Amino acid sequence: MDEAATQYATDAKTFLGHPRGLVVLFFAELWERFSYYGMKALLVFYLTQHFLFADDPAFAIIGAYTSLVYLTPLLGGYLADRWLGYRRAVILGGVLIMMGHIGMAFEGDASTYAADGSLVQDLNSLQIFYLALALIIVGTGLLKPNISTIVGALYEPGDPRRDGGFTIYYMGINIGALAAPLLCGWLGHTYGWSYGFGAAAVGMAAGLIVFIAGRSWLDGQGEPDDPEKLQMPVFAGLKMGHLITAASFASVLPLWWLVQNSHVVGQLLVVVAAIAIGSVLYYAVAHLERIERDRVFAILVLTGLATLFFAFFEQTGTSISLFAERAVELTLFGLSVAPAQIQAINPTFIILLAPLFALLWLRLARWKAEPNIPVKFAFGLIQIGLGFFMFVVGIDLAQDGHKVGFAWLVLGYLFHTSGELCLSPVGLSAVTKLAPQRITSLMMGIWFLSSAFANYAAALIAMTASVDEPPGTEVAVDVALPIYDATFTSIAWVAVGAGVVAVLISPLLKKLMHGVR
Repeated sequence: MDEAATQYATDAKTFLGHPRGLVVLFFAELWERFSYYGMKALLVFYLTQHFLFADDPAFAIIGAYTSLVYLTPLLGGYLADRWLGYRRAVILGGVLIMMGHIGMAFEGDASTYAADGSLVQDLNSLQIFYLALALIIVGTGLLKPNISTIVGALYEPGDPRRDGGFTIYYMGINIGALAAPLLCGWLGHTYGWSYGFGAAAVGMAAGLIVFIAGRSWLDGQGEPDDPEKLQMPVFAGLKMGHLITAASFASVLPLWWLVQNSHVVGQLLVVVAAIAIGSVLYYAVAHLERIERDRVFAILVLTGLATLFFAFFEQTGTSISLFAERAVELTLFGLSVAPAQIQAINPTFIILLAPLFALLWLRLARWKAEPNIPVKFAFGLIQIGLGFFMFVVGIDLAQDGHKVGFAWLVLGYLFHTSGELCLSPVGLSAVTKLAPQRITSLMMGIWFLSSAFANYAAALIAMTASVDEPPGTEVAVDVALPIYDATFTSIAWVAVGAGVVAVLISPLLKKLMHGVR
């Protein structure tokens, strides 16, 4: 640890050189992500195998759900900034998420085909499924931006441990993301969908317990600036805190409708983006000094690059998952791998590589050779493109009805993971460093808005890889491979090209950041 980091480490109670509150947030987010990724690993297979949705409508539901999961943090961050405080928002969000996962465990009767060939679905369980998704959406909107903001609040401005702290926090996320598909995927495929989704609910409950029990280690971070606002009477004896809680539960109903109407979600994203970005630009021009204003502009450009990255990265829950199920030899050292369990590959690499990346950035900073933030984003885009090229090579080598070797899937994920480590934790840290303190959570919401667009775009991209076969029937390898080959090749070239553009504009972005690294 260098001299500056040592000074900060001795200024407050620490754990392994970092604020001890990082331990609480590490484990709380680990279990929350366990619940999220456990459900996500099963979702596309649940839709196509249990409800017998075709590829396109399954991708549309996933796109609507995942984009709304990242859209709602805009409002969740605002409520925390203005009234709730970050800690209360996290707890309320966690309760809603847990209720949603419990709802997912009610799977009902599996869909079948009637004698006339029409699809017969258990409509009651399908509506419970949509309602469960809506609960998770609202809960994530309250929890996700605010727990990340508390991480940033643990570090003083200029603290050199911040990037390392976010990388450690991000590794905690991926420990949960690793365990989730392995356990929930195994339970879901072996014992039934309700067991996999039920395990996700237990994970969220564990996250809540850790967060509430570890409150004292947060050293007051996450409390509302003005607690009296929550006690302010509104009407009919209701206080502001009660009203926000009631409104959070009531908002589940419109979201229940939205997840069933993905085209409306796309239109909503355009409207919300126009309002959010327009408001930020107006605020930046009208109320911020030049340096703060330039930094806000830099955040907006970085979020655009992140949108493209995650539109490709999020293929893992749609086209890549079905590619693995239909066209990859899913055996590892002679053992069969369930399709949902392939989503453990990425977090496995994260856990192995995250400490190395954290050390790499610190060493390069000490030698004054660390790439600036825009260049790290460029590295991320180029590497995810290389990952898709690995899938393409594996497809091209598969011949005569043979499936793609599992090694090519793993190699592709290796490039995806190294690209993710260059961009995602660095992006979270960059927003907290660049954003003016008065609108930090709102700018975190803008960051998550980029993921909302990315997930919706990811569903549209995945539809180009849809296989036109009746749901529930086995897809021939010779039919599947050319479709995935065309989609993955296009993604690879666009990603690499975007990375080159990011390198070219990096000097301008560096100037806008005014010394923030």
